[in-house]
Amino acid sequence: MSIPACDSGLPFSSAPQLPNTPFDYTVDLPAHFIEPGIPGSTTQIAVIDHDNTPADNPISDHGATLGRVLFYDRNLSQDLSSSCATCHRQLHGFSDPAIRSIGFSGKETKRHSMGLTNARFYKRGRAFWDEQARSLEEQVLIPVQDAFELGTDLKVIEQRLATLEYYPALFENAFGDDQINSDRISKALAQFVRSLVSFESKYDEGRAAVDRFTAAFPNFTDEENRGKELFLKSNTEGGLACVSCHATEAFVGVHTGPKNNGLDVVTLLDPGIGGIIGADSLDGMFKPPSLRNVGVRSPYMHDGRFATLREVVDHYSDGVEAHQNLSDELKDESGQPLRFTLSETDKQALVAFLHSLTDNKMLNDPKFSDPFRR
Repeated sequence: MSIPACDSGLPFSSAPQLPNTPFDYTVDLPAHFIEPGIPGSTTQIAVIDHDNTPADNPISDHGATLGRVLFYDRNLSQDLSSSCATCHRQLHGFSDPAIRSIGFSGKETKRHSMGLTNARFYKRGRAFWDEQARSLEEQVLIPVQDAFELGTDLKVIEQRLATLEYYPALFENAFGDDQINSDRISKALAQFVRSLVSFESKYDEGRAAVDRFTAAFPNFTDEENRGKELFLKSNTEGGLACVSCHATEAFVGVHTGPKNNGLDVVTLLDPGIGGIIGADSLDGMFKPPSLRNVGVRSPYMHDGRFATLREVVDHYSDGVEAHQNLSDELKDESGQPLRFTLSETDKQALVAFLHSLTDNKMLNDPKFSDPFRR
């Protein structure tokens, strides 16, 4: 369906190109998202049990369609130059290949853009590296107003969208009438972000063929299965226990929240959640992102300091620093940083496994793509 645009005098007012019947955003999840990864485990519970969708904002096809249009619409930025998708690009796992994204008027963002894949399954529901937003509904409006990102007042956006002919029908389809307000903008954007679920990677193909995710996957190479083993096994079993921070088969942050992964000995530049809470005991702690599509999301960490997955693996193998707030998962019995000293073979295996989490179908799915023809 092509909804006609009005003569608003604004740039980028051409209508989005949408199908007559909306895309299906309420897809059936695979069995390994419905069942616990390890029965009885406190962290490897079923992915679906981590769903942070609120009761008053379930995903609907029309709601996510409106959210998709808003996500790509440059009319949300102060100077009409940027959109949510400027910093969250589909082919890059809804992250950004730049260390810091460029917002309106050429301003750099404060941190590297966090990928959005499987944001729906972060049980705590909080958003941003420092978890400053309590929900996705709250999160989606913060960049819109942020002076370094889109920089627009919400009332201005409401007025601006009301001048564009394609929005009334989209709001009516999503919410029952054509009223445009920031609450509905928030809900529609959050629906679209929650629809960005990955479950069709090489990992998922292999997982469907076995009973438990600890079993060898028949479609994996020996190297990939070795990498999965290292990722899942505990330190005492010869693994890195990566799954202790990237939990469930959505590979999202655990419900215990932000972690300090020993990037620095002391926190000098970015205190993370410590800066939000105002507590030194939380300095250098950040939300662990989902590892789905991590292979296309370089650079890595909140500050984009690592250019490749190999550099990330090198860090966890031998480079974790003794920060005062270092998370317990990365400490040995004496409280010092763990040193795994992985072999070259095992480092390559871990990288190979992480690439198995790339979901090319999602990265190229039209329902997540830019509906505007630039």
